[in-house]
Amino acid sequence: MRVFLTGGTGFIGKHLVAALLERGDECVVLSRTARDPWQHPRVRLIRGDPTTAGEWQQQVAATDAVINLAGARLVDPAHRWTDHRKRLLRTSRIEATRQVVTAVRRAPEPRPAALLNASAIGYYGPRGEDIVNESAPAGIDFLGTLAADWEAAACEGETHARVTLLRTGIVLGTDGGALAPQLPIFKLGLGGPWGDGRQWWSWIHVADEVGLILFALDNALAGPMNLTAPNPVRVNQFATALAATLNRPAGLRVPAFALRVALGEAAEALLNTPRVVPERALEAGYRFRFPDLAGALADLL
Repeated sequence: MRVFLTGGTGFIGKHLVAALLERGDECVVLSRTARDPWQHPRVRLIRGDPTTAGEWQQQVAATDAVINLAGARLVDPAHRWTDHRKRLLRTSRIEATRQVVTAVRRAPEPRPAALLNASAIGYYGPRGEDIVNESAPAGIDFLGTLAADWEAAACEGETHARVTLLRTGIVLGTDGGALAPQLPIFKLGLGGPWGDGRQWWSWIHVADEVGLILFALDNALAGPMNLTAPNPVRVNQFATALAATLNRPAGLRVPAFALRVALGEAAEALLNTPRVVPERALEAGYRFRFPDLAGALADLL
């Protein structure tokens, strides 16, 4: 299989490209910098901006599938959700998706059969104690609206390709994602939960994140799909498990008001996360390598 990817040099993208190469696929990776982390003969890097039309779109034509992972990071300690930041978060997702869909539509036959488009569990908005599957409606907060518009842009390609919406949870890995920036703090014994600690943490090991993307690609799954482990935990449980894995205490708590002072509205992405389950993946027969947090942390650390 020949796969075209945006966001391929990001945290999830690098793991996904490595997995595609391991099974013998070819990858065409769009990059703003053309930086090549793989140095592999079956990886072709092309330079371009996914939010802007360009010659890169012609490279979609000769591929079997497109995986669009483009998008600026949602929560970054250096960036509050100012109006400028919100525009960047929307443009990096929605405009990139529109340009990818345009490339798929304009590709001559045989065009790519599938478009797997990134989304996020922020789609559901705050849900409290509700157990959320793929049938739940979009939230009305910033993240819910952003994800709904993002998915709507991807669905414009449904007349030309099968569209899968990858609603990704909190991805755990040591080289990126939500876990990596916490490790130095927890290793010093200064880690702990945040907020009241009762909010849900719908996590997934990066190996299962990649596994689910490949599962959706190979099994022709269309529509929304939650990419989370089947056993979400509360933040208190996550902090305790991480500290125990590192043999460190987890007694320090970051109060909600401190997060809101530091991050403003962006703090809600840490304080109001939904309790999400991967119902479609389980029904389709996907077998998680790491269904439980303790096993995932033991593997990673």
